[in-house]
Amino acid sequence: MDLTALFSLEGRVALVTGGSRGIGRMITEGLLAQGATVYITARKEEACRATAADLSQQYGEGRCVALPSDVSTTAGIAALLDAFREHEDHLDVLVNNAGAAWGAGFEEFPESGWDKVMDLNVKAPFFLTQAAKALLLAGRERSGRLAKVINIASIDGLSLNPLETYSYHASKAGVVHLTKRLAVRLAPEGIIVSAIAPGAFASSMNKEARDEEEATAAQIPSGRIGRDEDMAAAAVYLASDAGDYVVGSTLTVDGGVNIAR
Repeated sequence: MDLTALFSLEGRVALVTGGSRGIGRMITEGLLAQGATVYITARKEEACRATAADLSQQYGEGRCVALPSDVSTTAGIAALLDAFREHEDHLDVLVNNAGAAWGAGFEEFPESGWDKVMDLNVKAPFFLTQAAKALLLAGRERSGRLAKVINIASIDGLSLNPLETYSYHASKAGVVHLTKRLAVRLAPEGIIVSAIAPGAFASSMNKEARDEEEATAAQIPSGRIGRDEDMAAAAVYLASDAGDYVVGSTLTVDGGVNIAR
């Protein structure tokens, strides 16, 4: 049993949405560290290009490539994949990470806050996976390995937090079930779909973990917030041959919060 080879991503090509910061960047670094070439996309072009330049400097020139786009629309998804095809003719790993949140009281919660979150968190993973299927099958045929799709859910899709984030809770629960449905449909074709449900990781979306780390950690059974390595390791596991038999499951990476709720 060669565990080094089992977890290797040497020679593989990955695409990570929302890869310029937060959990997306953590995942990108993990994939790069294991040998993959990673394309990242984000709506903010300057941040996307800056992250790609920084990570290419760390992991090798050209190893991380920026493809700025807005994947909340099907037109944006088509533009992203057109840009991707200018570089590659296949895809081995797709990480649907881009996401949004919205908080407002029940009486005031706006339609715009519903649509923005659902479009990016639920619609985008489905339509990007649909549009990228041919590239994933090409990767499968080229390497002889299973292609991977990893959706980023949340523990808020598994249980409730105290905040009135109606569309976020609904969207992340939707991601968990969308993952199951996609997995059953695509596994026979050699595309394995799974998900990760992160807990508290320091990011612009989780400002409490970022700005109030000690107070947040006190509510976590493990006594700390998530580290970059925790998220990177989960993604590498699912993206590599090690995760080949994990089909439709959501891996919870939260230090025990979901169990304790």
